[in-house]
Amino acid sequence: MRTSICLIAGLMAMSVVGCKTDAAAKRAEDMDKGTGFHTQAASPSAPNASAPAVGLDPASLGDVTGTIRFTGKAPAPVKIDTSMDPACGLSGGPDAMSEQYVVKDGKLANVYLYVKSGPAEAMNAPHDVKASVVLDQKGCVYTPHVIAVAAGGFVEFRNEDATMHNIHTMPTVVGNETVDVSQGPRGAVQTKQFKAPEAMIPVRCNNHPWMNAFVNVSATPFFAVSDGAGHFEIHGLPAGEYVLGAVHEKMGEQTMQVTVKAGGSTHADFAFAAAK
Repeated sequence: MRTSICLIAGLMAMSVVGCKTDAAAKRAEDMDKGTGFHTQAASPSAPNASAPAVGLDPASLGDVTGTIRFTGKAPAPVKIDTSMDPACGLSGGPDAMSEQYVVKDGKLANVYLYVKSGPAEAMNAPHDVKASVVLDQKGCVYTPHVIAVAAGGFVEFRNEDATMHNIHTMPTVVGNETVDVSQGPRGAVQTKQFKAPEAMIPVRCNNHPWMNAFVNVSATPFFAVSDGAGHFEIHGLPAGEYVLGAVHEKMGEQTMQVTVKAGGSTHADFAFAAAK
């Protein structure tokens, strides 16, 4: 699924500021060290997109589309050994591979994009707080690897496996509750609310130490996650000046200043680089 933001076709000035690491990346690194695996999940396909904001005049809105590029040599994906639980191989899916860096033709997937600052009309835009996003467990991996919801939204945790899982979220922002709950084989859906804006909340399974995913919570209804081709879209932004954030689980956050014009569409690219 592709995601989107509205902006103007001629960006006169874009400034990109890179942060080598942040709290989310550090937490992910610590999790990796504890398990001996790279951060994993299921599929490089596009995760979720933001729902349209409600109550805004369509004539006053714009879009932003872009690509997340990756320069340098990406670490090779690692095959995950799930043999400790024979039920993990019963889903019939492909071999589980790490998804710390999902790069294809120089394009980077699983980057969370959101509005850090912008006009009051955007920052206070109403949205459907009942909206939910699915985080599935299949073949003993979480899929999608990275998801996002607007603050107040819900995540539906599902288990398609014939084995017991344990959903364990690790937020650091007050307002987001730590979840630590078992989910039986093909058990009932567990629906949890995320109330406070926060990037890259780790999710793991205490029963299967290689299982990792990330939940992102946006302050506004304007957000995206880059798909398998590194593409993102954010639609329906009120006209004005914005700062966008782009967050990767291991490479931290970059920011970009953009201008959105009513009825316009702007292409905005971010670039992440391999560690030297």
